[in-house]
Amino acid sequence: MEGHGAATPLVTIALLGWVPLGAALFAVLPARRAMLASVMLGWLFLPMAGLQLPGLPDFTKLTATSLAALLGAIVLDGGRFASLRPRWFDVPMVLWCLAPSASSVINGLGAHDALSSVYGQVVQWGIPYLLGRLYITDLPAMRDLAMAVFIGGLVYAPLCLYEVRMSPQLHNIVYGFHQHSWLQVRRLGGWRPTVFMQHGLAVGMWMTATALVGSWLWYAGRQKTLWRVPMTVWLMMLGGTAVVCKSLGALALLFTVGPLMVVSKWLRTTVLLWALAMAPVLYMAVRSTGAWAGEGLVDIAEAVAGYDRAGSLQFRMQNEDYLVAHAMQSPILGWGGWGRNRPPHMGDEAVTDGLWVVVLGKYGLVGLVLWTLVMMLPVWLTLLRYPVRTWRDPWVAAPVVVAVMLLLFMIDCLLNAMLNPVFTVAVGGALNVASLPRPRPAARRAWAGAAGS
Repeated sequence: MEGHGAATPLVTIALLGWVPLGAALFAVLPARRAMLASVMLGWLFLPMAGLQLPGLPDFTKLTATSLAALLGAIVLDGGRFASLRPRWFDVPMVLWCLAPSASSVINGLGAHDALSSVYGQVVQWGIPYLLGRLYITDLPAMRDLAMAVFIGGLVYAPLCLYEVRMSPQLHNIVYGFHQHSWLQVRRLGGWRPTVFMQHGLAVGMWMTATALVGSWLWYAGRQKTLWRVPMTVWLMMLGGTAVVCKSLGALALLFTVGPLMVVSKWLRTTVLLWALAMAPVLYMAVRSTGAWAGEGLVDIAEAVAGYDRAGSLQFRMQNEDYLVAHAMQSPILGWGGWGRNRPPHMGDEAVTDGLWVVVLGKYGLVGLVLWTLVMMLPVWLTLLRYPVRTWRDPWVAAPVVVAVMLLLFMIDCLLNAMLNPVFTVAVGGALNVASLPRPRPAARRAWAGAAGS
């Protein structure tokens, strides 16, 4: 999930100092953009490290990012909380945040472990979700979120290109250590950037998401320029950066889903997107029940990406088999934390790559169902709320592409376990926007005027 590096003086200053600094953005920016900037900047630039605090879980990059934005919202925009109304679609997230406590209790890990695990779940998932529910409340807000994701990609692109040329050194230069094993930064005869994220795969997924969002805003949302520069220029830079990140899985998603959205618009049907949206659920179902051992998938990977990548996938699938078999020995609420989700005969040698199998092992089928609902409800509800016939409205471009971005992240979580609070903010916002009535023409004209001002 998240790396824990050395607590150098600068790491301590950055992590603890970001909480007041990120909160202070609410004093200088409009509240919604302050929240987006706080979450985005914290996640993109803070160190992959954890500070050990007495009696509390480690204070990590994700902790600092979440708490900074929440503090700014409470102190400088507290009145907004009065407008929040609980909705039925909040139930999966609430139960998902509480799920670790049930696993701790059923496994006899004690009250302290139960409270600590709930705290960690709230910081990782609950707070970013709450921020999305508070601030991404309508179509203009969703457009701001989509543009923030796109701009976040533009900010990261030159840093990625630097590391492609010079090797992944920025985290070491700034914070004094490498956040991940040096063995995994070489791919396809060159360097794979990690910048300030936990792994090159996380960077590849981020750049893929930003390229997809920007491309759809340009194609369907009529966003033709940014800072007086044609969007095509920015998109060529983002697309090129995504390619040189050398994350083959993320690139496969980009070059599959992007054309799929275009074809869906041409054919005026979301059948293909619905099929893709059900694929993660089907994968988890057949893998967790043992109905499919992955036959054929490794052969496809070898044909597309070569023997080395196929071997890596086969290794992942084998480890997944061991983890699933162990998980199904405690299937309802899982094994809880402290590495108990790993088979005892393998210990730390068990490679827990996919987030879905981590969830299954720790929190059981109950946790897996709740997490799946958290991630997939915004996708399903958006496809229901905004069928293809509404895609002619440029304001619909943002909720559609953000939902597809979440779908890409969910698919990525089948093989990787790398959280990103920006996506969790998007979950809360997408649920808001999917529940809105369709705006009247007068409202759309007002939004267009505000966007152009």
